[in-house]
Amino acid sequence: MNKAKAELLVGFFVLLTVAALMLLALRVANQNLSTEGETYTLYAKFDNIGSLRARSAVKVGGVTVGRVLSISLDEEDFSPVVKLSISSEHSGFPETSSVSVLTAGLLGEQYLGLQPGFSIDGIDNLGDGDYIQDTKSALVLEDLIGQFLFNDKGE
Repeated sequence: MNKAKAELLVGFFVLLTVAALMLLALRVANQNLSTEGETYTLYAKFDNIGSLRARSAVKVGGVTVGRVLSISLDEEDFSPVVKLSISSEHSGFPETSSVSVLTAGLLGEQYLGLQPGFSIDGIDNLGDGDYIQDTKSALVLEDLIGQFLFNDKGE
């Protein structure tokens, strides 16, 4: 009877440890278990998205306002099209807003940085299904190194 009680306590401790590790892994990966509530969808077309992935963050000034839903290839010009899910509480971005592929740290994970544009009369806000026209592609480290190494300074 005493042995069964000890085995039950060890099993409970193992389950508790596995659950704690799963929660820690979700926190480290910047994911959460809860649903995000109401969202709207925006699209952005880039020349190069680097290593951007689905579920990457969309941030405005460091504040996460949404996530990348999916990445596909435009069938006409074969450029990457990124589908964004933005929280409805962060609606009202002007059509002049821009989005850039940014990197967290020198070699860190890539995310999208949304820069709100100017808002004046006659400029509408981005709504569900709209495309963000002003996009800035990812900087590819290999390309930068190649430009530096093979830069001909006219000498």
